[in-house]
Amino acid sequence: MKFLFALAWKNLSRYSRRTLITAGALAVGVAVFIWMDGWLLGAERESERNIVWYEAGSAKILNRQYLAEIQTMPLKQVISDPAAVERALAGAATARRVVFPAELFVGLEDDAGEGSLFVKGVGLDPETDGGVYRLAETVREGRFLRAGEPELLLGDWLARDLGAAVGDWVTVRARTRYGAFQTLDLEVVGILDCPNPLINQGMIFLPLDLADTALEMEGAVSEIAVSFPEWQEPAGRLAEIRRSLAGFPELAVAGWRELAPDFLAIAEGKRAGTGVLLLLIFIIAAVGISNTMLMAVYERVREIGMMRAMGMRDLSIRLAFLLEAGGIGLIGSGVGLALGVGLNWYMVRWGLNLGALVGDMQIGYRVHSIFRSAWNPQALVGALVFGVLASMVISFIPSSRALKLEITDCLRHV
Repeated sequence: MKFLFALAWKNLSRYSRRTLITAGALAVGVAVFIWMDGWLLGAERESERNIVWYEAGSAKILNRQYLAEIQTMPLKQVISDPAAVERALAGAATARRVVFPAELFVGLEDDAGEGSLFVKGVGLDPETDGGVYRLAETVREGRFLRAGEPELLLGDWLARDLGAAVGDWVTVRARTRYGAFQTLDLEVVGILDCPNPLINQGMIFLPLDLADTALEMEGAVSEIAVSFPEWQEPAGRLAEIRRSLAGFPELAVAGWRELAPDFLAIAEGKRAGTGVLLLLIFIIAAVGISNTMLMAVYERVREIGMMRAMGMRDLSIRLAFLLEAGGIGLIGSGVGLALGVGLNWYMVRWGLNLGALVGDMQIGYRVHSIFRSAWNPQALVGALVFGVLASMVISFIPSSRALKLEITDCLRHV
């Protein structure tokens, strides 16, 4: 075996330029795979955090009928006694909210009339909302809400679209719980710059007590969000919450994954995309290494015939070629691993600001400007092992062709 390793290394160094070119192509493929996998994984994990911190909490308690019609935000399907629900949860961190469809109007300074947009309105309790959400940390201009005041918060994208600024008064029109139209004049007291683009683009926030009165909620709420630590196993924690609410058959508990199906579809597509990248690496390895090994076999047909004539077994000759191809794969994958780790380290440390490129576009991920990578040790090891094994498997065909020749034909080969 030691002789076969020495022979493979000698052949690699004998054709060093060819080896480096082939290994270089494989290195590029491996580096791109590691970079893209880390980037997509980072966007996925940051999206998960932004959904939990700003959009859905760890889970939500909702009326079962409301959950079935959640896209229309029906105010008739409510939690009528939120205090009793919170008592049943035995001190868990909760946040009550009233969620409703609304139309937002603002006067434009250029006298071009009024602009309006349909938005998602949210009534929240400024005192307790921070126990579940981190919305207060995203106020870029102005301040957070105060209970009992006719005021609201806007995302910066929405404020820019409407030409609204802190101190402006806007008009919000919505239907009450019983179907009547209600119009509110509210002062913009804060502009949000939230990492979650859904918050920036199409949501407004006002005090819960104001929403309760204006929308005739009579103390009822649309949802109660629950927060629990990230290290807790979600399925077990959700099962525990459901057991606590056994006395409320009209209510349902939905985890954040159930509340963000569009993101889950993107994440699933990411996993499929990673498989495509692996396929591309295999194609790169197949083209480059098969070409290299074909040339190596063609140039050494007489050498192969002489080794066979001297009694070297076909299995040993084939193994020598496999080791040679494996060496190319190891060099290429090793260099690609180093390049990929370097690129990924930069993306983890500083990230890439794509805010100017994506603008206000919705791309599925809950990230709107700086994209950062994450470390995936499984992908790093997998890329290295895959590069070596794929190279060895691909070299099997050219080596088999040479071994099918008769020894005399090999020795006469020119």
